[in-house]
Amino acid sequence: MDIGYARVSTAKQDLSRQLDALAAAGITKVFADKRSGATRDRPGLHAALDHARTGDVIVVHTLDRLGRTVRDTLNLMHELKERGVGVRTLADPLRIDTSDPESPMAQLAVVMLALFAEMERTYAAERAAHARAVATANGRRTGRPSVVDAAKLEHALMLRDKGAPMREIVTKTGLARTTLYRHLPPRSPGTRGG
Repeated sequence: MDIGYARVSTAKQDLSRQLDALAAAGITKVFADKRSGATRDRPGLHAALDHARTGDVIVVHTLDRLGRTVRDTLNLMHELKERGVGVRTLADPLRIDTSDPESPMAQLAVVMLALFAEMERTYAAERAAHARAVATANGRRTGRPSVVDAAKLEHALMLRDKGAPMREIVTKTGLARTTLYRHLPPRSPGTRGG
């Protein structure tokens, strides 16, 4: 039996492309997750794995849908092989079909694709880190936008300028000490604080 599995990383992403490809391949039993591959809490994958029996094949759009790292993906494929369950991909550049355990090319394709996926994630992380460093160097703030109430922050600044200690500012504004340190400019030398 062919068992389909589809995954996107966030609830905002759409599964339809993967689900359409699985349906076009004639897969009728499909499990899905809207969760990062980095998390082990993927109920859809666990259900697909529990459903699989010897001789079955787990079918995914691309190999990276099964796991986020080379090690995780290869470990999962090894566990499935031990159970007599194959893995087949539909859209990877190198065709993967481990339902034939005697095919050395299928095993080689698995290792190569997992390695390329890991390399791409590494390069993407490096590009993102570089972009953040450039933005920071140019005085631009990165990350999520601040949700700190501007009026509370202004009140905190006024209290601090009047010499109020940090614990008093925290109490009067309701803002966390770490938030205040992050958003208020440093005190000028010679002012008191706590």
